[in-house]
Amino acid sequence: MAPYSTAKSRTLTMHSETNVDRPQAAAKRGDAIGTRSLPMIVTHALGLLLAAAVALVPTPARAVDGCLVLLCLAAPSWRAIPQCVPPVRQVFKDLAKGKPFPTCSMSGAGNSANHAWSSAPAFCPPQYTRVIDGESAPIYQCDYSGAISVSINGAPFSRTWWSFGGDSVTDFSPGAKTQLGTWDTRFDDDYAKWLAALPPPPADLP
Repeated sequence: MAPYSTAKSRTLTMHSETNVDRPQAAAKRGDAIGTRSLPMIVTHALGLLLAAAVALVPTPARAVDGCLVLLCLAAPSWRAIPQCVPPVRQVFKDLAKGKPFPTCSMSGAGNSANHAWSSAPAFCPPQYTRVIDGESAPIYQCDYSGAISVSINGAPFSRTWWSFGGDSVTDFSPGAKTQLGTWDTRFDDDYAKWLAALPPPPADLP
């Protein structure tokens, strides 16, 4: 499957510019994100920004803050950031129940996230695509239920595949890897194992 293939999705787009240095009393939903570009936010300072977001953003009970989720899914590993674990897991649960992807008001044209349901083999990574022999044709299944794709400055950044059971894996674009420097390599490792397990091509006949 070609990376970042097109699929029907629900899209959230960031609009208004905010300032992370504004007083807490004046902070509104999304203010803790700041005016920095997303590539800067997903660097080593991301943990501090997320901590500030949790402290300053007044999120209603059981509601997921879309801006926080967007930052978490653009991080090298959302599981490694304690502030990210509850909201990201909640988004997976909400999507599994048919709820829409959370919205966000944030600065920066071309910064967005969208969710699409998986559909093997067209929209499912090859290492996670299973083939079952059907009566008349093969049946394809995907290990993951859907994918949340993040774009920064109009370019693909990351795609997080998630399952109803709560598992997830993130595919980072080449540009994201260059900016991040380090990232969770599980997707790449799984692909390398799948590739190595493929049968060798048939030998050329003399």
